[in-house]
Amino acid sequence: MKEVPCPICRKLSSWENTPTRPFCSERCKTTDLGNWASGTYRVEAKEESPSEESLRRTIEDLLQKK
Repeated sequence: MKEVPCPICRKLSSWENTPTRPFCSERCKTTDLGNWASGTYRVEAKEESPSEESLRRTIEDLLQKK
């Protein structure tokens, strides 16, 4: 039986027999969700401005649909 550490508390739990996997319990699962909801966890992304060419094409497309 494969045991894996819970990402929150690091307790080992059975991968096959744990319905909340990869978490060891509902509590750890809820803690993780709360971390995402509060902004504790973030996925950084680079915001890019659209190019002038892209904006021009978008405006042309919108004008043609009128």
